[in-house]
Amino acid sequence: MRFDIRRSGFAMQVRLDLPGRGVSALFGHSGSGKTTLLRAIAGLERHAGGYLEVNGEVWQDDAAGVFLPTHQRALGYVFQEASLFAHLSVQGNLDFARKRARAADGARVMAHAVALLGIGHLLGRRPEGLSGGERQRVAIARAMLGAPRLLLMDEPLASLDARRKDDVLPYLERVQAELAIPMLYVSHSTQEVARLADHIVLLDGGRIVASGPAADTLVLPEVTRGMLDEAGALVEGVVESVDSDYGLLSLKAAGGTMYIAHAPLAAGTRLRLRVLARDVSVALVAQAGSSILNQLRATVVQIAPGIDPAHVMLRLDAGGTALLARITRRSCDQLGLEAGMPVWAQVKAAALLSGG
Repeated sequence: MRFDIRRSGFAMQVRLDLPGRGVSALFGHSGSGKTTLLRAIAGLERHAGGYLEVNGEVWQDDAAGVFLPTHQRALGYVFQEASLFAHLSVQGNLDFARKRARAADGARVMAHAVALLGIGHLLGRRPEGLSGGERQRVAIARAMLGAPRLLLMDEPLASLDARRKDDVLPYLERVQAELAIPMLYVSHSTQEVARLADHIVLLDGGRIVASGPAADTLVLPEVTRGMLDEAGALVEGVVESVDSDYGLLSLKAAGGTMYIAHAPLAAGTRLRLRVLARDVSVALVAQAGSSILNQLRATVVQIAPGIDPAHVMLRLDAGGTALLARITRRSCDQLGLEAGMPVWAQVKAAALLSGG
């Protein structure tokens, strides 16, 4: 895609090639340009000189005089608010979307969407009888009914409290895992992005600061700068075994085996963990007689200033797995740490967060 967006007091120049499947997150603070870019992709705003191609289909090419209006673009759009028709039941809202799409296999698509989002028991209810999380699940199902080639989600969980977000996130993960439809997901929440995104685009003041695979991008100083307790890395691996006596899993990751306090999962299950920088410490030698179960060989890749003068942020490479460690500047100096040094990264099993 290629857009040059100019308004009074705001300019945005976008040159992006994003993956044709999976979740690409547009990430950044309020006012960074996330929603503006999403609206341009949807065709809700037209900016001169733009170019947009979605999996081989050109939706906008101003040089060639091509601009598909929103209703001709095969996309599904989910807003912060569900915006369901209040006078229709959930079934009626879904039927309305299915009829507008006029897809030959609309009934099958609807059945799949209803099952995927777990809303079968809600079909007879009106929107006012739904929780915020239920309304958003219905809105996502509705967006799927037009056989979209692209799903756009504009902070779909922003209006929900933490409990409702936790209710909806597993369904978004299901959509991500089971559908081959690329998703553009706008958020300023590190937790949501870490849990869902395959690819991250960091925006700041209309500029693309970083763009790349989620595991690589979340550990960049451009992303972690300004974060305190939210800074962290993603670790992906496969469950090797389950120790039900101690309530632990062993996870085989690129850097070695890690122990995790977690509800039992079957061996062979793929798992994504978020390892917060505040929960990682470093040592020059392996520690014997320690309560910390996870000790991984690692190399210091980079030492960056922390959000305050007392701390630094270490970027580590643990056998191909990127980690972050937030430690005091004093500890960094006392250990004589510098880029290229071998260290041991230590992570408490109880600190690891499954799924972000």
